[in-house]
Amino acid sequence: MKIVLLGSGNIATHLAQALVAKGEEIVQVFSRNLNHAKLLADVVGGEPMDHLTNIKNDADLYMIAVKDDAIAGIADQLRLVTGLVVHTSGTTDISVISSKTEHAGVFYPLQTFSKTKVISFDQVPLCIEATDERQLAVLKTLASKLSKQVYQIDGSQRKVLHLTAVFACNFPNHLYALANQLLQQNQLDFEIIRPLIKETADKVMTDLPENMQTGPAIREDETTLNKHFSMLSNMPELQNIYQTLSNSIKLMSK
Repeated sequence: MKIVLLGSGNIATHLAQALVAKGEEIVQVFSRNLNHAKLLADVVGGEPMDHLTNIKNDADLYMIAVKDDAIAGIADQLRLVTGLVVHTSGTTDISVISSKTEHAGVFYPLQTFSKTKVISFDQVPLCIEATDERQLAVLKTLASKLSKQVYQIDGSQRKVLHLTAVFACNFPNHLYALANQLLQQNQLDFEIIRPLIKETADKVMTDLPENMQTGPAIREDETTLNKHFSMLSNMPELQNIYQTLSNSIKLMSK
């Protein structure tokens, strides 16, 4: 399959590498920053470009992997292509593409990506959607080459998945960062809590998180909760976060 990749960020980089590893061909890499396009093209092949006027119109697949607010603008410049056009967004409706081109779809990997960390795509859930059965079959075949977990879901379900990903991934990581701030302020190293983080994550691999909840809030240990709250007296924002989350744990346990 000949693929034009539109984007050069984290998702684009990982997808391109996974696709090439499975024998697919990247024929062009687009980025508004030509140096970024060149860097990725040097790894996965294809012609780097920073102007969509130079795009090939006869590729099999056009994969838009950019920020959500840039998808519509790129799709608007793909009206003349004959291949399938997809985006990789968790929140953008398929109509943003289908309103501009005949063959439209979604190819959404439910994972967090960093350019510096290699990820095995065979364990990444790939959520697909298309405007017709023929294009859906194309996406299913391609997704199945990359991953053992392929899901056909509609736009509303995909948006819910993206929202839950924020709760399950982005928010916990921010809490780790806040924990690190507290550690650093008290001359303690983040390394000391890594085993705790790992054990907490491992538990939810085998049971539901509500069954694994520990800590003073679930025990309704008001003495400890009040002590913690007082320790954060010079950090009112952290006090609010601590109280909000503690109250949420209490409510869920009832």
